[in-house]
Amino acid sequence: MKKKKKKPTKIKKMNKRMKQIQPRVDAAAAERAAAVAAEEQAAEEAARRARHLKALSRTAGAERELEELVFGDSVNVEEDELLQRLAGPGRLNAAERKSLQKDSSDSEVENEAKGKLLSKKPAWVDEDDEAEENVDMTHRYRKDFMKSDAEKILTKKKLKRRLEEQFQRAMGGVPAWADLENRKKSKRTASDSDSDEDDDLLCRTGNFISNSESLPRGILKMRTCLPANQERFANGKLATVQFHPSAQVVMTAGHDRSVSLFQVDGIRNPRIQSIYLESFPIYKACFSVDGEQVIATGTHHKMFFVYDMMSGSIIPIQKVRGVEERFLRSFEVSPDGSFMLLTGTSGYLHLLSMKTKELISTMKVNGRCTASAFTPDSSKIYSYTKEGEVFIWDVRSRKCLHKFEDEGSLEGKCIAVSKNNQYVACGSASGVVNLYTTDVCLKENRPKPVKAIMNLVTSATCVTFNPTTEILAVASRETDEAVKLVHIPSYTVFSNFPVFRRKQIYLAQSMDFSPRSGFFSVANNKGKALLFRYVLN
Repeated sequence: MKKKKKKPTKIKKMNKRMKQIQPRVDAAAAERAAAVAAEEQAAEEAARRARHLKALSRTAGAERELEELVFGDSVNVEEDELLQRLAGPGRLNAAERKSLQKDSSDSEVENEAKGKLLSKKPAWVDEDDEAEENVDMTHRYRKDFMKSDAEKILTKKKLKRRLEEQFQRAMGGVPAWADLENRKKSKRTASDSDSDEDDDLLCRTGNFISNSESLPRGILKMRTCLPANQERFANGKLATVQFHPSAQVVMTAGHDRSVSLFQVDGIRNPRIQSIYLESFPIYKACFSVDGEQVIATGTHHKMFFVYDMMSGSIIPIQKVRGVEERFLRSFEVSPDGSFMLLTGTSGYLHLLSMKTKELISTMKVNGRCTASAFTPDSSKIYSYTKEGEVFIWDVRSRKCLHKFEDEGSLEGKCIAVSKNNQYVACGSASGVVNLYTTDVCLKENRPKPVKAIMNLVTSATCVTFNPTTEILAVASRETDEAVKLVHIPSYTVFSNFPVFRRKQIYLAQSMDFSPRSGFFSVANNKGKALLFRYVLN
């Protein structure tokens, strides 16, 4: 009897069914896991791209800002339009030029706003810096800043204000470069004009280093150089120092009977030549106007010498016919080179021909003539007498045109006429140097000086103007360091000359400025021709 097969139960059927379904379930789970992994990878990739795009946006923003600063709003402009802008505003039409100006103005506003934002405050404040420190004013370098004996100690702030006040007094006010407010205003108001001036400057060439239109008063920028006769000092008193009218040469002459020529460079000043006049102590020497001759007179001689530099010969002038003088000492050469004026005794003035050294005419003043000077055009002569009177002579007719009294003069000593024929300076034995204008001297008998210079305490023995009539040099040979330089436009004395802490001038015998006022020389009784140079910067 066959056994009947048992029918599978429901459980067995379910197990069998599950075995059939399980591979598909596993495949679905694997697909879901792969999908989750893919999503995670996609999210990570999206985050990475977001970070990259963010960095790129920052770079693009910086580049866009730079382009806006340089070209205006040109980020979205096509390449052809950008090239057209780079070609220059001259090729743009009116609308494009207007928009470009608007963009540039906006960028300027942005720059100004950004400049304000970029200004930072200090990271910290040191209390020790704010504490007031006291300064000992009795130190030898600070004694001059004390106003009274009670100011032996000052704070740093007060000392700073004191220094600023002294600087402003010396400069005649606050200089433009030190006034910050005015500088900011001038920069804002003159920005457009400056650009035009810069363009005009770039279109021209030439020497832009020149003297200022007006020499500032108070402080004179001068540097002490080696003496002009450094390679050969005179043995004794140096009577004359004079610059050559056209060459970079200076001439010295003195009681050691020698005349020397030096090349002036402010560094070494090499000697060119020296001549010796036997038994002839020199009282005064002077270049001719053309610079080819040197005329020298002696201290106790009625003759004088002419040194011809072109031929190298020394010509003695034993006697001038018609001139009866015991000694011939003081003389002047006319600026046009035609005449030589000899100052004689008893008020006589002898006018000689510079070419032949022969007498042309003789003039006479009341009293004794102590000094004379030609006008720049050589048409007139100013003669200063011992009695304090000034006679004005016409060279052509040799007649006295006018006479005036020097105010307060007890004894006349020296006289000079400015190179522009505007001023006349008269120095007297009292040390006072009166400065007059020439138009007043020709009209009034007792003119009022525009300035009475009273900085000398002994006799004023030498006065001279610089070629630009901005400086008047006054000196006395009766005391040491008695040299003053006067600023003509303001009639004030330069406070920094001479330097009192360093004695070097001693008794000044003669002074002269170089033809372009770059050098100033003083001859002293020690045989030295001191040399000073004007500093531009």
